[in-house]
Amino acid sequence: MSVEKTTKVEESFQRVPGFKKMVDRWRNSRARSLWQTTLSQRRNLYAALRMQDTMGQELALARKQLLMVRQAALHRLFEKEHRQYQQELDRMGKAFHVERL
Repeated sequence: MSVEKTTKVEESFQRVPGFKKMVDRWRNSRARSLWQTTLSQRRNLYAALRMQDTMGQELALARKQLLMVRQAALHRLFEKEHRQYQQELDRMGKAFHVERL
């Protein structure tokens, strides 16, 4: 309905005494509903922003943890290869040169 039609209908309802209270209650409930809707939209916006911030922090921590896991796996691989080369050199009667301080 257009605004003009709505106001005409409201005016015709206000002529009858019983409908005036109903129209006032409807206006109040509509205004309250609109206020609560905008309030919840603002709350949801801030909640979404907080969630994005939290997710960003969690992703940064997950990346850091993944990096540490990969570094540990690479370190184990290098140690395994070093032992393997050391065993091969031992069989040939040779050794790694280790400089002692």
